[in-house]
Amino acid sequence: MDTMLSSTIPAEVRLQAASWLVELQSEQASDATRSAWQAWRAAHQDHERAWQKVAAFSARLDQLPPALAQATLAAPRSAARRRAVQALAVALFAGGAAWMLEEQAAWRQWSADRRTGTGQRTSLALADGTIVEMNASSAIDIDYSGSERVLRLIDGEILVTTAKDVAERPFYVYTGHGCLQALGTRFSVSRVDCRQTEVAVYEGAVEVRPLDAPPQRLQAGQKLQFSDAAVSLLDAADENATAWLQGMLVATDMPLERFVAALARYRHGRLAVDPAIAALKVTGTYPLADTGKVLDMLGKALPLQVNYMTRYWVTLTPRSARG
Repeated sequence: MDTMLSSTIPAEVRLQAASWLVELQSEQASDATRSAWQAWRAAHQDHERAWQKVAAFSARLDQLPPALAQATLAAPRSAARRRAVQALAVALFAGGAAWMLEEQAAWRQWSADRRTGTGQRTSLALADGTIVEMNASSAIDIDYSGSERVLRLIDGEILVTTAKDVAERPFYVYTGHGCLQALGTRFSVSRVDCRQTEVAVYEGAVEVRPLDAPPQRLQAGQKLQFSDAAVSLLDAADENATAWLQGMLVATDMPLERFVAALARYRHGRLAVDPAIAALKVTGTYPLADTGKVLDMLGKALPLQVNYMTRYWVTLTPRSARG
C-alpha cells in the first residue's frame, strides 16, 4: 500500500519534498523558510501527501546521515545540492534494502502476539506464572509448547520474572542476535538497536548464546551486550535501569544518544540528536509522562538547544555561540 501511494506522487513533487526537508534541517532555516514550506504544503494535495510520506519515514532519517548531511552541507542551488537532494528523494520514496528490512520489522511488530505503543507499558502473566513487563514501543511473540517456553523479542524492552514450570520446560528468549536461556531468574532484555541486544540479570543466571559466538553465562548483577558474533561485558546491572516500571527514566552518565532513544519511546514523532553532542553525559531522574519537560531540563543542564520544527519533529543540536 505504501509503495502504491508513493507511485502516485509526481517525481517533481518528490524532489520538492526532499528539498524542503534539506532546507528545514539547515542551520540557515528561518521563520520565512518555514512559512514558505507551509505555503508549499497547502498549495496542492500532492504536496501534502508527499510531505506526509517524508514525515512517516522521519524516524528512519537517522539511518541516512550521508545523504541528508551531504544535501544539507552542499551550497544552496549548487549542482552538488541538486544531486544530493535527488539521492535523498530516492531514499525517501523508493527505499532500499535496509528500509525493506525495516518494513518487514514494522509488520512483525504490528502482527506480534503482544505489543505496546508509544508511551504505553503493560504487564503480562503467562500461563506458567511467568511475569513479563513490557516497556513502551515493544513487541513480543509467545510460543509455549509441550517441550519449551519461548518468547521472541521483536522490538523494545522487557523485564522477565520466570516461574518454576511443573513440566520443567526450558525458558528461552530469542532476539535477532541469538538466544537467551533463563536459569530461574529475573532479567531484562532490550534491543539497543538493529545491531545489538542488551541483557541485565537481577536474580539467578542467564546463558547468552549469540548466533555466531560461544555462549556465555551471565550471573545476577551482571550486564552485557551481544551481536550476532560478539559479546561485550558491560558495567554491573543497575536496578535503576528498570525505573520505567514506575514511569521514570534514571540516568547516571548515560550518553545523550542512548538517553534520547529511551525517551523517544514515550514521545510521538521524531526525536533526534546531532552526532556532535551524542556522547554528552546525562545524569538525573526524569518523568516519562512529560517528555516536553524532560527536553526543557536537558536544554538547561547541557550545552545543547532543543529545536522544534513541529511539535512532532524535534532535534537536539549544539548550543549556538549566541545561545
